[in-house]
Amino acid sequence: MTTPLDHHADNRTGTVRAARLFSNIVSPPVIFAVVGLLLAVNAMPTLPQALFWAALYGFMVSLLPILFVLWLLKTGRVAELHMSNTKERTLPYIVAVLSAAVLYAIVWLIDGPEFMKCLALFNMVTLSILGVINSFWLISFHATAITAAWAIIFLTFGRQASLIVAVLVVLVVIVRLYLKRHTFSQIIAGIALGISSVLLLTEFGCFV
Repeated sequence: MTTPLDHHADNRTGTVRAARLFSNIVSPPVIFAVVGLLLAVNAMPTLPQALFWAALYGFMVSLLPILFVLWLLKTGRVAELHMSNTKERTLPYIVAVLSAAVLYAIVWLIDGPEFMKCLALFNMVTLSILGVINSFWLISFHATAITAAWAIIFLTFGRQASLIVAVLVVLVVIVRLYLKRHTFSQIIAGIALGISSVLLLTEFGCFV
């Protein structure tokens, strides 16, 4: 496997530093949290309700998995934040899927909104597939997340709103390839998974 440009701290200058910063900002946990906020504001009748559900979703599917990865990093169980070694990704995927499952259970138990059930299911399905693929091949989680976000925004808010996310899709692809974090085939696979996961859930009445 090719060593990523930003793997060593000494290389994180100039455009490499900017690309790495972009990857950290437009990362799957951040993308999930933003999508959750947008859907909550769109679906809930009041802002406090929207913020409650957005915060719950963001905590369960974004913050908890991030904290777990940071703990793995601090204790030396993973070599670096982006986990280029696929074997290091197994536990984080398991924790992320379990967090999404707990979220779904909470929403179901308190009779929460349907869009939140859909988002929890989306995370469970997508992360489970990513985890399986990850066991034998490196697939782009960044590409999966941003493409799925584009599809959800397109279905929920329409074409014009999705154009903004489409720009981010292109930028994510360019940046991940530039950093040599993924091959072109790994990016395409991530894009395909992102779209197919969302389309699968539309068959169950989600995001439509």
